[in-house]
Amino acid sequence: MIGFGVAPRADEVAATVPGDDLVPRPDVVMDRGFTLDAPPERVWPWFVQLGKNRAGWYLPTGIEALLPRRRRALRRLDPALQHLSPGDVIDDWGGRDATFEIVTHDPPHTLVHRSTRGRLEISWAIRLTDDGDGTTRVHLRFRLSGARRPRLAEYGGGLVDLLTVAGLAAGLRDRLRPA
Repeated sequence: MIGFGVAPRADEVAATVPGDDLVPRPDVVMDRGFTLDAPPERVWPWFVQLGKNRAGWYLPTGIEALLPRRRRALRRLDPALQHLSPGDVIDDWGGRDATFEIVTHDPPHTLVHRSTRGRLEISWAIRLTDDGDGTTRVHLRFRLSGARRPRLAEYGGGLVDLLTVAGLAAGLRDRLRPA
């Protein structure tokens, strides 16, 4: 499968990740990974403010230019969006009433979200690892159970996830470039 620059490493796929226990018998597991040219301390604030009715979903400049201004994500850090704690609920794009609850907030390394949407149980873990050379390895894991059509969720949802994470990676690279 085409990785669009967000293919996980074998050790990431094999690893147990915080939040795996939230969806213990998933129908679908999607792992994505990419490297950013900044240490975790610089990358972390961008993930903390990510989300609907927050900083948005980061996309590269060229793609965002095609969107109406009100739909574009922030291109700066906003101190008002830097405060998350376990139990906080943030809006998600998965439907009008879709939300994520923060389960783990361990700066600057781990952010775990969970959601229940009807019969669906979802966890989304974001892990930042210092690669030791001034870069950060980002590993995202999405787990889903309760899918009526697991194959459709795996392949159709997997394609959507692949494209959105590739956009996120490119958007973060834009934002982390030195001014």
